[in-house]
Amino acid sequence: MNKKQFLIAIVLASMIGGGISTAAYHFFYGENKKTYININPENSTSFTNYQSSNGSQAPFDFVKAAELTTPAVVHIKTYVDYYASSSQRDAFSKLFEEFYGYRYKRDRSRNDKEEKQERELGSGSGVILTQDGYIVTNNHVIDKAAKIEITLNDKRKYEAELIGTDPTTDLALLKIDAENLDFVNFGNSDELKVGQWVAAVGNPFNLNSTVTAGIVSAKARNIGIINDKENLGIETFIQTDAAVNPGNSGGALVNFNGELVGINSAISSPTGSFAGYSFAVPVEIVSKVVTDLKKYGEVQRALLGVSIQDVTADLAEAQGLKQIKGVYISGVNEGSAASDADIQEGDVILKVNDTEVDNTAQLQGTVARYRPGDKVNVTIARDSKEYEKEIILKNKLGTTNVVKKDAKIILETLGAEVRAIDDKEKEKYALTDGVIITEIKNGTLKDYGLREGFVITRVITDTEVDITSASQLVSIFKNSEGGGALIYGVYPDGRRVRYAVSLQ
Repeated sequence: MNKKQFLIAIVLASMIGGGISTAAYHFFYGENKKTYININPENSTSFTNYQSSNGSQAPFDFVKAAELTTPAVVHIKTYVDYYASSSQRDAFSKLFEEFYGYRYKRDRSRNDKEEKQERELGSGSGVILTQDGYIVTNNHVIDKAAKIEITLNDKRKYEAELIGTDPTTDLALLKIDAENLDFVNFGNSDELKVGQWVAAVGNPFNLNSTVTAGIVSAKARNIGIINDKENLGIETFIQTDAAVNPGNSGGALVNFNGELVGINSAISSPTGSFAGYSFAVPVEIVSKVVTDLKKYGEVQRALLGVSIQDVTADLAEAQGLKQIKGVYISGVNEGSAASDADIQEGDVILKVNDTEVDNTAQLQGTVARYRPGDKVNVTIARDSKEYEKEIILKNKLGTTNVVKKDAKIILETLGAEVRAIDDKEKEKYALTDGVIITEIKNGTLKDYGLREGFVITRVITDTEVDITSASQLVSIFKNSEGGGALIYGVYPDGRRVRYAVSLQ
């Protein structure tokens, strides 16, 4: 190739290269080809190109969802009242008093050495569910509060009434005396897909009406934060990477349409601030809980009456299971709903009605949507075969009855949580029946010396009755006309004790 031919080759290569570059630019960046992946506001599970009102292309946003949601998310402050004697004040306060005098208002009805004080206990968020002022939040936001103050998005303040709580799902229902409030509509958390965009709305660090966005990164997540002595805690959280910080608790997790899909409850963080993951109670659980609290004052918790664990590769090998799926039953309580339906230890639950369950969180969350007395079809695997069992669910008292609020009030007054003993406890205590005190709190029974682990076997009021169930015990205490009772039972160390208790 001579010099002239070489120069012509360079020019041609430059022209071809320029043409390719220009074509590529117009293909990828030309006005008619500009594309953004976006979630369609009309269908939160589909993707499409977004066209703005002026005809230009624009990335997606949560403007619609924020406009619908922020007026219905409230700020919650909780307070506790207490009396502090002069001996309880710290040295720094006493030093201040020497120079400036004690400035707390005194409650003249009490001893002059004691002063009534009100201090802030904590803060969080809540979501308005109805025009007339029902508000859902987390139980841990209002726990132990003597006063609950609600601040609306427009700065109006109300004192809230506590309608009811459910520590097993970390939810609480409040009510304020107001009308024509903005509220959030329920969405469907079952329809959420991993990877779908959601927004969290709340009041982190006391910053009102803060909106953050992220994607659903997992569903039916159990993180072990609800501690319940009876192992009735339900953790089937929606996990997202939307930024949630202290103060967001009780706030809204919403989809692209501004519909409620969860109540923000927790974060995973080594520092106490957001570090990548947040967790929300699914709205399908929220709806059931608030409906029960509003109607009955108490959550109607349905139970299968089984001990369960996830099916892992190790468990499948150890138990000779043919597949690694479903939820393994490691124990069945006598007289439970599962026992009545011939569910056995070693069975694997695959489905509840038409809902497949592949871990304990999914199973607990699915069953928690039902009430005692409801019938469900449970598909199990046993000996490499599948069977369908119809189960009539029961409550924690072992019946299909509605658990009324007055029963809860009686137990709260007595200061105890109780349940019927299971087979292992019957063997341990050498008993055929009885009701065990699983938790003792401040109240009548504690005052008279009863302690956790005590099994009540017999009660004498107007009549003498052998105790076989928790509901029977509650009924006896409720209907007692004598004002007192003799309570017989046994402790784990074998001591048999009798207590004389006043029920007035």
